[in-house]
Amino acid sequence: MKTLFINIKELVQIRNEQIKYVAGKEMKNLPSIKNAFLLIEDEKIIDFGKMTNIPQIKEAKEIDVSGRIIMPTYCDSHTHLVYAGNREGEFVDKINGLSYEEIAQRGGGILNSAKKLAETSEEELYLQSKERLEEIISQGTGAVEIKSGYGLSFESELKMLRVIKRLKENYDIEIKATFLGAHAIPSEYKNDKEGYLQMLIKDLMPIIKKENLAEFVDIFCEKGYFSVEDTEMILEAGKKHGLIPKIHVNQFNAIGGVKAGIKHNALSVDHLEVLNDEDIEELKKSETMPVALPACSFFLGIPYTPARKIINAKLPIALASDFNPGSTPTGNMNFVVATSCIKMKLTPEEAINAATINGAYAMGLENELGSITKGKLASFIITKPVNSYASIPYNFGTNKVDKVYLKGKLQ
Repeated sequence: MKTLFINIKELVQIRNEQIKYVAGKEMKNLPSIKNAFLLIEDEKIIDFGKMTNIPQIKEAKEIDVSGRIIMPTYCDSHTHLVYAGNREGEFVDKINGLSYEEIAQRGGGILNSAKKLAETSEEELYLQSKERLEEIISQGTGAVEIKSGYGLSFESELKMLRVIKRLKENYDIEIKATFLGAHAIPSEYKNDKEGYLQMLIKDLMPIIKKENLAEFVDIFCEKGYFSVEDTEMILEAGKKHGLIPKIHVNQFNAIGGVKAGIKHNALSVDHLEVLNDEDIEELKKSETMPVALPACSFFLGIPYTPARKIINAKLPIALASDFNPGSTPTGNMNFVVATSCIKMKLTPEEAINAATINGAYAMGLENELGSITKGKLASFIITKPVNSYASIPYNFGTNKVDKVYLKGKLQ
């Protein structure tokens, strides 16, 4: 079935050629057509252009979108949206002055989420998670990466990954799964980190490969969590089981994790709130995507990823939500784009590139999503009537998304 969208105020992020990502000064270039049409057939984009050049099309459903912008859906390459319950109590504790360490000593933090998840059935976990997934779809996300890592046990990590697989099967949104068993050290392994890592490698990874439960492997490389040596071991083991490396790195300290990730051809290095010149030089030698998580910085009150430094070094950057119960309880990519403009000084063009085509690359989806390109999936946002795409970050607290299409289907 063909659908023709006409009188588009502006068709944003059009790319006539397939590109991997945009970097450096090119991130300020956001190609668009004003007064445009878009033609889709079934799941795919088949044509677009100026209204003055609209072709004669038989048997197409016509939709007039006057005053509205169409742009590709967001590609959110870093989330933890499969989790149980919430950590609202810890939110209040932080307001009342408790530190992260004090909250952890009272049973809070990642281990709190792991305890709740262990007590939650797979069916209930699925029901909670699908509500979050439906919410981010309504906010304009058309591809999402979801990590495990709140299981921290053999049974619970598999529970999370099986829920992610079920979400993949039941929704039109593109979903990529990441095995993040090395998110923290569970209390039962508190004095045996090596034993825990060996359990992840020897017991869990073969099952993940056999059941095709994940595309990526990840680890939290940070002081007090996992070392550079641990990181290299997990990434290498993951590769042997067909898992592409990603890495949580440089959130609080720069300890050499960026170099380790690049050494193992990590698709992305995520967080990067702390970034030194050596890390920048390593990134220049690679095709690894730096990923910033500004909503996490906003919620925790920690520094923001130095995006301008990254772009000025002629590198790319992607934006993702980090949706999770402890440090970023939102998956709203409109807010992520706005926060990157307000706090990280990205231009709207840079932010949209970071949240679409570069986000797609950080998930291995740059050939399917991230731009309005013939042959790509027809996954796009139709805004409410707006003055320009700058309305999205400018009106940071207002939802400017009217309709979302995923693979040609109105959601």
